[in-house]
Amino acid sequence: MASAAAPGQGGSAPPLTVQRGIVKMLQLWAFAVEEERVLGWQAGANSYGISRISPVLSGCAIIVRGQPRGGPPPERQINLSNIRAGNLARRAAAGQPDAKDTLDEPWGFPAREFLRKKLIGKEVCFTVEYKTPQGREYGMVYLGKDTSGENIAESLVAEGLASRREGIRANNPEQSRLAELEEQARSAKKGMWSEGTGSHTIRDLKYTIENPRHFVDSMHQKPVNAIIEHVRDGSVVRALLLPDYYLVTVMLSGIKCPTFKREADAPEVPEPFAAEAKFFTESRLLQRDVQIVLESCHNQNILGTILHPNGNITELLLKEGFARCVDWSIAVYTRGADKLRAAERFAKERKLRIWRDYVAPTANLDQKDKQFVAKVMQVLNADAIVVKLNSGDHKTIHLSSIRPPRLEGDSTQDKNRKLRPLYDIPYMFEAREFLRKKLIGKKVNVTVDYIRPASNATETVPAFSERTCATVSIGGINIAEALVSKGLATVIRYRQDDDQRSSHYDELLAAEARAIKNGKGLHSKKEVPIHRVADISGDTQKAKQFLPFLQRAGRSEAVVEYVFSGSRLKLFMPKETCLITFLLAACRAVVATRSP
Repeated sequence: MASAAAPGQGGSAPPLTVQRGIVKMLQLWAFAVEEERVLGWQAGANSYGISRISPVLSGCAIIVRGQPRGGPPPERQINLSNIRAGNLARRAAAGQPDAKDTLDEPWGFPAREFLRKKLIGKEVCFTVEYKTPQGREYGMVYLGKDTSGENIAESLVAEGLASRREGIRANNPEQSRLAELEEQARSAKKGMWSEGTGSHTIRDLKYTIENPRHFVDSMHQKPVNAIIEHVRDGSVVRALLLPDYYLVTVMLSGIKCPTFKREADAPEVPEPFAAEAKFFTESRLLQRDVQIVLESCHNQNILGTILHPNGNITELLLKEGFARCVDWSIAVYTRGADKLRAAERFAKERKLRIWRDYVAPTANLDQKDKQFVAKVMQVLNADAIVVKLNSGDHKTIHLSSIRPPRLEGDSTQDKNRKLRPLYDIPYMFEAREFLRKKLIGKKVNVTVDYIRPASNATETVPAFSERTCATVSIGGINIAEALVSKGLATVIRYRQDDDQRSSHYDELLAAEARAIKNGKGLHSKKEVPIHRVADISGDTQKAKQFLPFLQRAGRSEAVVEYVFSGSRLKLFMPKETCLITFLLAACRAVVATRSP
């Protein structure tokens, strides 16, 4: 313990106690290889503490972080006593039309950079010498755990990056030392004492970009050197791009962290884990030297990935349960969307933070019911098949997250004629045929993704029974992805909090993007294929007229569309483009009784 008498009160004043404690901070990333040790502090004159720097505000002002207790730690601004460094540029306030941007003062930015590179993330010792009536605290900062370390104010003055404040007399050893160092820097023409006005140290800051999309494209997804200047929330940062000094807001591609909600005339309200996510990113990236890959531009927002030698913050936020994947930007993530999904899945399985109440869509299924091999017996339509299980039972499987072709807008279908979806909906027949030729009679791997509960009918949507939705693959090929890539199906869009989707959802989105780009199937601008199929299966008169034609043709190819009984079939004849009822000659099968 250490104590000091309050100034002006002699030794009878109660002691100010310095609290020392070692706490283990978040070791979720390798930015802090050793244990981060931070000690608390006491406010007031002559207070003393040990902390870590985050961030450096200017060449003579820093923010120190206190001891974390169940959340992000408290922060405190310390202004260096007896010295002055140049002010940094400031942007005009948005609500003040007459206000103007201010530029850097000469040598202001080099001073800030000197402190940033020396102090960020380092442990320092500080003393507070006095506090103004407005609450601003002035003191000394030393690199290390005690006052025997490097005096930061003296280092600034020695490099010519700061000067003694005007009117300060050298009436104590500390001030005499500053005067001596300043004279040495002046003699050596260091920093602000060098020849010239220092105009070369003033940045040409660019706060806005006229055409963000063109700017992003011009970078060709090459890493750009940058400094993270501000963290708005866990997944949105303000970065200074070097060497051209563009100050841009970057949203991390593929993810979204909890945010701070703000309404008019009301304070910010953090969503659950918003503050923790922001601190997670701040403690690792704020004012660090990084590289940013600018990947895309969405609604004037720049999307990118931040690279640091010690890790990828995007994947770490997901893995620690501070973020969730977002479909609208995950496709532009250049490091592989599968890595993001895997990191999110890791957090979900362990129910970390935002996933604390997470329940997997297939949590109630046994493992044998989640993954199995089955034989395809029937293709119902473009997104549903019937498979035969090893037990002999038949099960209907719907392909996850895809939508078969459907009629769009006002249909030109004759209202007096019954709609035949397989032939009348564009590309439905092609999609069904693709599945039939690929799957019928073959064994496939089935991975159940979710069970869609039964729904009641509405004015626009018919009722649906419970559906088992799964990813079906054969020979390593995802059938749903193959359908989508050929433009024979589209991908369903979900609410962001809807977890009932394909386990290969990103691949489906990528396949759809390729199909759209190449104008395949449903996305083609060509005339849609028309299938004029004559259905004579229920018309005795037409059947009699058509029979001689079939007899003259001899052997014909056909597809069994439906089995009424063992001897009565419904056939589709592709060459003749007709549907017929076919009975096996000299054979009569037992007719199965129908359930009531």
